[in-house]
Amino acid sequence: MWNLSFFVFLHQTKHLTMRICVIGGANADIIATSFSAFVPGDSNPGMVHLTAGGVGRNIAHNLALLGDEVVFLTLFGGDDFGRFTAESCRKAHIDISLCDYAAPGARSCFLSINDCDGEMVGGVADMAAADGITPEWLAKKMEQLGDVDAFVADANIPVGTLAYLIDHTDKPLYADAVSGAKAAKIKEAMAMSVKKHFFTLKCNQIENAILADLQGVDRRFVSLGAEGLDVVEGEAKQHFAALPCHVVNATGAGDALMAGIIHAGPEATIAEAAHIGLLCAKHNIESLDTVNQQQP
Repeated sequence: MWNLSFFVFLHQTKHLTMRICVIGGANADIIATSFSAFVPGDSNPGMVHLTAGGVGRNIAHNLALLGDEVVFLTLFGGDDFGRFTAESCRKAHIDISLCDYAAPGARSCFLSINDCDGEMVGGVADMAAADGITPEWLAKKMEQLGDVDAFVADANIPVGTLAYLIDHTDKPLYADAVSGAKAAKIKEAMAMSVKKHFFTLKCNQIENAILADLQGVDRRFVSLGAEGLDVVEGEAKQHFAALPCHVVNATGAGDALMAGIIHAGPEATIAEAAHIGLLCAKHNIESLDTVNQQQP
């Protein structure tokens, strides 16, 4: 667990620890970073690093480091990468007792190609294992879950499963759009659902453009990368500047941001949630790993 004395703001504003259920992707992250400016179409000398990742898993790991009790629901890949990722969750004290493994051949891994400054220039996601997180699978797991204070979902899971979750929880639901390619799932899930409402959406600028006309969300946190964060609640919009940091690896920074927003709690103001999220993002971006486990 992180030494929360670093997070003075967290200490001043945080309520009691929550029990949080996270539903989403868990994969092995292969991070390739060039030593000099990346040249497309050529072989770039650099460093390749393997770490556990996946938006849902990363959020769950960050929440565990912040001291929350985390139950993770996923299908791990049916290969060595899947077993590697599951073991990383156990070591992070994430409850994976309700998780399963996908069939052999259904992988869950992500390749990130980073420029020499740590910023991602491209990536490829093989998330076939997440297709097995069906509404029927989730319904059975939720029967065994017990009481939680909040739910978190990423857009790696199928549209029908997102819609099922929107309709079948009376606790705050936080959704992460994941990528431009997957953001539309949230819009489709809202259209499919009966409630057509959830508490918080986190997205980046590309994802926000896709979801610009999405209705029924109480709070929308839009990550602007180095430019900080925009937050929309009702008719009000606020901007929060990013904190100065030394960028080592930007992969996973958005997941740390989301974890901080969730950790603030649903009763936190948007300013409190934004500041905690930005503190977590700053800490994470200064690490080679997708989740920074070092003491701040």
